[in-house]
Amino acid sequence: MIKARGLGHRYIRNRWVFRGVDVTAEEGRVLAVLGPNGRGKSTLLRILAGLATPTEGTVTATAPVAYVPQSHASAFAYSVADMVLMGRSRHLRAYAAPGRRDRELAAEAMERVGIAHLANHSYAELSGGEQQMTLIARALAAQCRMMVLDEPVSALDLRNQARVLTLLQELAAAGLGIVLTTHHPDHALHLADHAVLVLGPDDVRTGPAAELLDADALGELYGIPVVTARVDSPRGPRVTVVPDLGPTRNSRCSVPEAAE
Repeated sequence: MIKARGLGHRYIRNRWVFRGVDVTAEEGRVLAVLGPNGRGKSTLLRILAGLATPTEGTVTATAPVAYVPQSHASAFAYSVADMVLMGRSRHLRAYAAPGRRDRELAAEAMERVGIAHLANHSYAELSGGEQQMTLIARALAAQCRMMVLDEPVSALDLRNQARVLTLLQELAAAGLGIVLTTHHPDHALHLADHAVLVLGPDDVRTGPAAELLDADALGELYGIPVVTARVDSPRGPRVTVVPDLGPTRNSRCSVPEAAE
C-alpha cells in the first residue's frame, strides 16, 4: 500500500540523513522503524505518510494514509470529541458539516481507544498521554487503510502502552497497514512483521523483524551491549530486549540461585 524506492533526504548540502532506502508497507502488516535520536526516523515516517518530499527517490501510496504525530498542540480549545471528529474531514464535501454517522464513528473510535469519558474535556488540558490517545482515535475515525504513527507510546504509562499495542495488533489483524517508529525494540519484536534499522546515512537495513532485531544488530544500532531473552507471559512466551545497565543497586532484583 506504500512503496518507497531509493529514498534519500538531506537538509544541508552533502549531509544526508539517509540514502538508498527501499521499503514496502502492506495491509495487515506492521512495519517498525528503529534508530537512535537524530537519525531521521520521523523524517522517514513523514515521507512515507506523504507529508514531506524526499530529496531523491519515490513514494507511491495506493490508499489513504492517516498520520499520528508524536506530539501535537492545538491553538484552540477544542473538545476531545471535536478533535476526533476532525478525522472525518476527508469524507466531507467542501463547507459541509459532520453528520450523525460521522459523530457515531468518532464516538466509536473514542470508545475503542478508551477515552470516551474524556469526550467533553478540553484537548489542551489533557496530559500528553491522553492527547496521544486522542490523536490515535482521530486517525481511527478517518477510516484509512494505512496508519502511520510516530512513537505512539512514548508519552503513555505502562497500562496505556499495552492498550495501544494491543489495539494496533488488532487493527493489523483486521487488515489495516501499520507503520510506526519506536524506541522500544521489544515492542517491535512483539508487534512488527518487518523492521527498518536506521544506523547511519548509508546504513539502513530492512527485513523481517524476527530476523533483523537480534542482539548484535540492536547493540550496534544503539551503541551498547544488548541481550535478548525469552520470558513467560500470561499469553505465552515472548522475546524481550534487555540493555546492559550495569550492576543493579537493588539486591531484591537479583536472580535467586536454583534450589538443589
